[in-house]
Amino acid sequence: MYDENNIFAKIIRGEIPCEKIYEDEEVLFFNDINPIAKIHVLGIPKTPSTDFSDFILKNDPEKIAEFYKKINMIVEKLEIRDSGYKIITNSGDNGGQEVPHFHVHILGGEKINS
Repeated sequence: MYDENNIFAKIIRGEIPCEKIYEDEEVLFFNDINPIAKIHVLGIPKTPSTDFSDFILKNDPEKIAEFYKKINMIVEKLEIRDSGYKIITNSGDNGGQEVPHFHVHILGGEKINS
């Protein structure tokens, strides 16, 4: 069950500030407050989804595709396409998910190991 009071839901509602990279009606991309790489951006759809599977099940293919196209747009905006980057999403306890709202991590700006 989706928790409307998770930190990302609060960020989407503007209750908690973030350093925005991009926002529109459907998505929000912002800098991670605890970066593990030179560039560490979080991307979240504004749809209340707990993890990747929940996001896929709750949305039509067009909305899913649009989210991933926006990730590509952010990669271009960050100018890391040519140098390389990593996109990660964690799901559940065993996957290391800390916030129960589907999100992706975009890492780049330096060599990313493992």
